[in-house]
Amino acid sequence: MKELMLGNKAFARGLYEAGCSFVSSYPGTPSTEVTEEAVKYDEIYCEWAPNEKVAMEAAFGASLAGVRSYCGMKHVGLNVAADPLYTMSYTGVNGGIVICVADDAGMHSSQNEQDSRHHAIASKVPMLEPSDSGETLSFVKLAYDLSEEYDTPVIVKMCTRVAHSQSVVETSDRVVPARKAYEKNIPKNVMMPGNAIKRHPFVEERTEKLRALAETASFNRIEWRDDSCTGKHVGIITCSTTYQYVREAFGNTVSVCKLGMVNPLPVQLIKDFAAKVDTLIVAEELDPIIENHCRALGLAVTGKDVLPICGEFSQNLLKKYLSPIICGEEFKDDDVNAVSDEIPGRPPVMCAGCPHRGLFYTLSKNKCTVLGDIGCYTLGAVAPLSAMDMTLCMGASVSAIHGFNKAGGGENEGKTVAVIGDSTFMHSGMTGLANIAYNQSDSTVIILDNSITGMTGHQQNPTTGLNIKGDPAGKIDLEALCRSMGFERVRVVDPYDLKACDAAIKEELAVKAPSVIISRRPCALLKNVKHNPPLRVNRDKCVGCKSCMKIGCPAISMKDGKAHIDNTLCVGCGICEQLCPVGAFESCQKED
Repeated sequence: MKELMLGNKAFARGLYEAGCSFVSSYPGTPSTEVTEEAVKYDEIYCEWAPNEKVAMEAAFGASLAGVRSYCGMKHVGLNVAADPLYTMSYTGVNGGIVICVADDAGMHSSQNEQDSRHHAIASKVPMLEPSDSGETLSFVKLAYDLSEEYDTPVIVKMCTRVAHSQSVVETSDRVVPARKAYEKNIPKNVMMPGNAIKRHPFVEERTEKLRALAETASFNRIEWRDDSCTGKHVGIITCSTTYQYVREAFGNTVSVCKLGMVNPLPVQLIKDFAAKVDTLIVAEELDPIIENHCRALGLAVTGKDVLPICGEFSQNLLKKYLSPIICGEEFKDDDVNAVSDEIPGRPPVMCAGCPHRGLFYTLSKNKCTVLGDIGCYTLGAVAPLSAMDMTLCMGASVSAIHGFNKAGGGENEGKTVAVIGDSTFMHSGMTGLANIAYNQSDSTVIILDNSITGMTGHQQNPTTGLNIKGDPAGKIDLEALCRSMGFERVRVVDPYDLKACDAAIKEELAVKAPSVIISRRPCALLKNVKHNPPLRVNRDKCVGCKSCMKIGCPAISMKDGKAHIDNTLCVGCGICEQLCPVGAFESCQKED
């Protein structure tokens, strides 16, 4: 049956059809929906793990037990999971293991641009890269077959545009292979040095076998240009969504070598393709992986000397940079495929009623140096709050404040805090907190507990008491956990209460001891959160002082010199009410 599917939904369908039985992931845009779709299949056990390293190790354990397993993450998550990945390359698998890594070229929801093909090359693990939803489904099934045939985990690399765009897929029935019996095998599975040394040659031999497969397998194919084309014969080597852009931009006027396996890369296939074209171009997003491979083969190739190394590609971008080479003429502005109407910008902002707003306002008012972390609360760095000084990676805020304070902190000593969300704390904040307790720095860590994993779309985590299906699950008590780690000073505040936040921050910064403040209020967008009636402005009282504008709430604006509240956005949190010096904010009654 044919169906229109998002790339991530097609990935999950591939897991189902291939007989995958175990899924463990950590949410990360643009990969999140793979697991959210997989959990809809009752035949697949699914879970959210505390972090990507745990997810990959759990998938390895399920493989060891003899079933097909999966773990998913975004590109920076693969950095976290690199530790088990590189050694899993040595151990190989029992049941097949498929790993999804979704790159975010253009940094739509990420702190960096990163080309995950480097991890595949360095770990010597095969990587497939689909260019649409149909290929995604088929590549996932192929990846399991390759995993078990070649005794290796297999990475399927997605990107934002493939993950979040739709195309036609053809579905089929689920086929579950026979469970592989677990057999104790110390030389294969126990990677102490003496055994690992013997496994390395196996990895190199496997790579050569996969390279030979890449020469003839259907996932790498050549599409020759239309016979009616005249002029210089241009050949483009490409992969992933860039393949779609090449075809849309230049149609059948160019020949294309479309690579579905991007590690290991073929040799003879590329040489043969290059020999039959006049001009060879490599079009690939981010780093010149394929281009450098071609240059190592002694081929003359155009690539990053013309195309940008930063950001996403598009049809228009390829036309702009490659038209002079392919068409012999400059790109014209009227050739641009564009939306006719100008679309207004929508910069990201914390939602109306966001529980983090009051806490960040208090930190800003007290001129605190704030070491931040990864989550929707990173928007605390945005004006007018501008209440964040650093964001690096998951969990770094807690580790960094310890180093910052141990180094003296300079003029910021005694007024520096770390902020981290509840899910991020579970991901990688606990070890940094243990370091503070163990090595005793006078550091104040604020855990922003909004009772959910907010940034990636409301996934559960170990502090919520619910599992991926919303059923009751083990729940970690943050206060008890922090105390058990050696913190004597642990307190909870409501971020809607500005006076309580102000007192807690001042008191904890004044004490020469490690401390934790838990800022607890559920995310305003959660379906189970009941809000107060929206507020309104008494225009007779309002003096237009703009004190309420200091918090950057999207529900508040200025109209005709007076504050105005959009009651379709306001959730009645009352923070603006606490800031108003003249008491101009009033509660709307239901009859209004």
